[in-house]
Amino acid sequence: MRDRLILLPGWGLGISPLEPLAAALQGLDEHLRVEIEPLPELESSDPQEWLEELDSTVPQDAWLGGWSLGGMLATELAARRGDRCCGLLTLASSASFVAHEQWPNAMPAETFDAFLAGCKADPRMTLKRFSLLCAQGAQDPRGLSRLLLGGAPQASVSVLMSGLEVLAQLDTRQALQAFRGPQLHLFAGLDGLVPAEAAGDLLALLPDVEIGLIEQAGHAFLLEDPHGVAGAIQAFLHESGDD
Repeated sequence: MRDRLILLPGWGLGISPLEPLAAALQGLDEHLRVEIEPLPELESSDPQEWLEELDSTVPQDAWLGGWSLGGMLATELAARRGDRCCGLLTLASSASFVAHEQWPNAMPAETFDAFLAGCKADPRMTLKRFSLLCAQGAQDPRGLSRLLLGGAPQASVSVLMSGLEVLAQLDTRQALQAFRGPQLHLFAGLDGLVPAEAAGDLLALLPDVEIGLIEQAGHAFLLEDPHGVAGAIQAFLHESGDD
């Protein structure tokens, strides 16, 4: 099923940020089936439970991809599936969202903890702040932020919290190294959530995979330039499919 790509969304904003990209990809290749799989709505913050849920719902033998948290989950799922995954692509997705000694170019732990506390106290305001951070670096950040927030689903506080806790726990370095299929990882130069330096760190970890940096773009670059991102993904899929 080399003609099927499953995309997983990021935290809190639902599937709508991925829809223009999916449409652009379909427009480039009528034989490619692009599907967006919503993230699990679990109150558990155990990443393994999230992965088991995804493994049972996401079709086998497809390309796996995702934005931000979705990219991290796609990475873990690809490593879990091995040969039953055609390849992996991630968008604005680091090996670890929260900084630690082995992965310093990420969000400081105290910033993330404040974000977590904010979500518990006022989830709507936290989502608004998050959408502004996603739009940072865009040509029209306020317009893009409104677009992101406008498509966000009404999720319960417990589901939002468990998603953030999963995001904090994931460290995909081992999964990235274990997965032997083709990989493409795209980062943004003006990303307010995932530092651009993470692209260099990932290249040091994985010297044989394709890593790209879109310099004049922020975390939501897939929504700002869906056709440009679709072109890069289509070239990667075509090149990898010829191997």
